[in-house]
Amino acid sequence: MTLFMTILGIVVFVVGLLFSIAWHEAGHLITGKMFGVRVPQYMVGFGKTLWSRKIGETEYGLKAIPAGGYCRLIGMFPPDASGKVQARSTSPWRSMIEDAREASYEEVGPGDEDRMFYQRKPWQRTIIMLAGPFMNLVLAIALFAVFLMGFGINQPSTTVSSVSECVVSADAKTDKCPENAPDAPGKAAGLRAGDKIVSYNGTKITGYDTLRDLIRKTEGQATIVVERKGEQLTLTPTIARNKVAKLDSHGAPIPGQFLENSGFLGFSPASGIQRQSASQSVTYMTDMVDNAFHSMLRIPQKVPALWGAAFQGDDRDQDSPVGVVGAARVGGEVAALDVPASQRVGLMIFIIAGFNLSLFLFNMLPLLPLDGGHVVGAWWESIRRRIASLRKRPDPGPFDVAKLMPVAYVVASIFIAFTVLVLIADLINPVKLT
Repeated sequence: MTLFMTILGIVVFVVGLLFSIAWHEAGHLITGKMFGVRVPQYMVGFGKTLWSRKIGETEYGLKAIPAGGYCRLIGMFPPDASGKVQARSTSPWRSMIEDAREASYEEVGPGDEDRMFYQRKPWQRTIIMLAGPFMNLVLAIALFAVFLMGFGINQPSTTVSSVSECVVSADAKTDKCPENAPDAPGKAAGLRAGDKIVSYNGTKITGYDTLRDLIRKTEGQATIVVERKGEQLTLTPTIARNKVAKLDSHGAPIPGQFLENSGFLGFSPASGIQRQSASQSVTYMTDMVDNAFHSMLRIPQKVPALWGAAFQGDDRDQDSPVGVVGAARVGGEVAALDVPASQRVGLMIFIIAGFNLSLFLFNMLPLLPLDGGHVVGAWWESIRRRIASLRKRPDPGPFDVAKLMPVAYVVASIFIAFTVLVLIADLINPVKLT
């Protein structure tokens, strides 16, 4: 049964991956057609075509390798100064430019003279290229909202899981009580496991984060109202001063960093699945975008550890970059977890949402051959034309993005090398959910 659920999880992830890619390319397709660009092909996947059908002037199809997709727009690059595609030159860099220019004209036929991508205004090209990643962002937001408000996330609650025996510093090497250690304020006041804290010093408590912050700011006696077996009781602990873990902006402890003389009650909260409100979901998603963006910036720093995990037998970091294979494996683990089915469905939605968020951020990078690179070319063309107009000089014409193709090939080579490294690490030393 476990094997079946693992395979099912992988299949579900692959289907979600294909839908995310198709959704992305649909953004380019719809806006390209909207602005009059001819779109001869819309394909999901790479390699051999498994199925295709031509509807109107566009061939729609599914290819064998579910690792990407493309929407072919004719005339992505303008012709050279002579108005035609030149023969190959002996310069390898020049050949790259000419190859790219020729490929963009392969499907230009009679009647397409005014239907090429480069002929669209810069703002139109910007919309066409941003539409793909924007579709992924919309899908990510929708899936995160479903996950957060429909399924919920595992969070510490205001219910007491356990009560500390004594006051122990957060940097202590053991949680055992040293000799002559004072009793924890919670224990001394009669706090018990299972108590639900409903108010603290007159403030109604609706979430653990609020309670934690109030305790840390307190010095001296406090008044706590708890709900125990359907009845409300008032406790009056004397809050101790203690060294506690310093927290980051998301409430997670920062390893090795502590706050001196902070308020300490002495209990551990119970955790549970809690649905989020609309405002809480917005905050959570904002944090997710911020974390994903900074994680992407830190990818170069993680390459040495990734290499060590792939080839030197080092442990794989839990926050290590993963590829399609690694993500599919995690999807299989999720499906096989011994948790309620609703939680497994929710986690799968969360994984696919995170994948779409990554697609959005990745494609926004201002580098060719990514969507962001074409947007930069469109903006630079607009700036050049504006400067020429202000200086009363002739229109410089469209910016030849094909001249950046040597850079695009270098960027693509780096991406391919990184993808291969991640693939090897995912196969040899994968990140494991459990």
